[in-house]
Amino acid sequence: MAPIPTTVIRHGKERIAKCSLRFLHGRPEITFLRAKPGFTFDATGFLLLAVDAVPLSAADAGRPLLLLDSTWRWLPQLLACLTGEPVRRSIPAGLQTAYPRASKLFEDPAAGLASVEALYVARRILGDDDETLLEGYHWKRRFLESVRASGVG
Repeated sequence: MAPIPTTVIRHGKERIAKCSLRFLHGRPEITFLRAKPGFTFDATGFLLLAVDAVPLSAADAGRPLLLLDSTWRWLPQLLACLTGEPVRRSIPAGLQTAYPRASKLFEDPAAGLASVEALYVARRILGDDDETLLEGYHWKRRFLESVRASGVG
């Protein structure tokens, strides 16, 4: 199977040095965009990963993925940049992030994953199980153990 085309929209204040997707720059199937003031993106037809949506399934295959990369606090600003009608899907329940959360000001959703974790699981569910997406991710081994134990994908 060919890699699934993926667009990542990163909040303008997101620090690339701390981003879990930083090791994926240069991959031909992934387009990175930076949301600056006035930025808009037509998300029509994209699978938009969102924690409050219907779970993603193999039946969703054939659409490109859209990830919004930011802190949970800035996510509403990124959502406001989207136009059109994306197909909202969530990662099925049962997975826990391996990324250590450290926010003292905002509570992260229990079902929230690091961006690279969400990307890997989404592509796995859609039939593109590519562990190289997790290369360079410090918590790769722990996260893969969690994925295998959960039976997701």
